[in-house]
Amino acid sequence: MQWEFTPEDVVRGELEYDLKAFRQDLFEEVAANLPSDEAHVVQQSFNLIYDLCYWQATGREFSGFVATLDEIAFLDAPALQEINEHMGDNITMLGAILQRMIMDGVESGLVLEQAVAQAADLHDQAVAETR
Repeated sequence: MQWEFTPEDVVRGELEYDLKAFRQDLFEEVAANLPSDEAHVVQQSFNLIYDLCYWQATGREFSGFVATLDEIAFLDAPALQEINEHMGDNITMLGAILQRMIMDGVESGLVLEQAVAQAADLHDQAVAETR
C-alpha cells in the first residue's frame, strides 16, 4: 500500500491512522489483487496476509511464520515468500501503528508492560471483529 504519510508520522502521533484503518486498507488491497472475488477466498487470503505482516511487525522472522502453518494451508512456502517480498511497507506501517498504540498507553500513565498488554488486547479485539 502507499500512503501520503510515513510510519514515522504515525509513531509521532501526527495523524490518526489506526489499526482498524490499516486493516481495512490491507483488506481492500488484497481483494483488488486476487483473481477470485469469492468472499471466503478474499477473507482467508486477507487473514493469512495480515497474520504474516503482524508476525514480522512484532519482530519475528518469516521462516518462523511458515513453520507455524499446518499442512493444509492453502498457500505453500514459495507462494508466501513471493507475497512477503511485497509486504515490506505494510509490515513497517503496522509496526508503527502497534508502537503508537503502546506509546498511547504509556502516555496515559501505564507502565510499559501494561501498555504492551493493553495494545495486545486492543489488537486482538480489532482482529476478532473482522475474522
